[in-house]
Amino acid sequence: MQIRVGYELIYECPQPTPMLLTLNTHFSRVADIVTPDHIVTSPSVPIAPYRDEFGNWCSRIVAPTGQIRISTDAVLNDSGLPDPIEPNAWQHPVQDLPDETLVFLLGSRYCDTDRMTEIAWSLFDKAPIGWGRVQAICDFVHNHIVFGYEHARSTRTAMEAFHERRGVCRDYTHLAITFCRCMNIPARYCTGYLGDIGMPPPYAPGDFAAWFEVFLGGRWHIFDARNNVPRIGRVLIGRGRDATDVPLSTTFGPNVLKSFKVWTDEVQS
Repeated sequence: MQIRVGYELIYECPQPTPMLLTLNTHFSRVADIVTPDHIVTSPSVPIAPYRDEFGNWCSRIVAPTGQIRISTDAVLNDSGLPDPIEPNAWQHPVQDLPDETLVFLLGSRYCDTDRMTEIAWSLFDKAPIGWGRVQAICDFVHNHIVFGYEHARSTRTAMEAFHERRGVCRDYTHLAITFCRCMNIPARYCTGYLGDIGMPPPYAPGDFAAWFEVFLGGRWHIFDARNNVPRIGRVLIGRGRDATDVPLSTTFGPNVLKSFKVWTDEVQS
């Protein structure tokens, strides 16, 4: 199958404003690209690409005074299959983990493992080690937090999400990642497109999504505490320790986001 993805972001800036953008499809999907997701700005401004420390494609621009429209419209090939389930994937002892996974065991800005370890072990010590333990974490987080866009707060940590019991997909993801790390399972934050392909209506307005990956059985696996069912058509944009590492945009000056549109749709033949 093919998936059309894209966005339109309109900012109002009272002065020239530097921006960092993490809005390109992840390099791991490059072979699937049919129509490239080149970033288009109106008015046109120079775009300087770079790779961050996690390998994500990023861009630098300086938005001019006034409005700037940032957009893309791309098409990718996709297997059309739901997220794979591998219930026999095992948990590695920490001493056997590859070096590159160790950073995803540590606490980070929104994943405050130092405050959550005792809670995590009290909740999940008896859960099956490996895939079953991660699924138990997703089940708990999915049922513990009430979703609502009105609950969004960019400063909410995993501990705060645990106590407040409300949030958006990033809060589900931060809490699940934190529990995994507390249980010695490497977990990394993912952001990207996730539409409603294969799901029954009604459909929510388009948005970017957050999910996570854990290292079990020698490789990384997708989990999603917000939806907690295998989904079709994820298109990864970036990975990192938490939302700090993969903000869709970072602005260095005053601005107002005037309009925000995202689409992820199956291309009908």
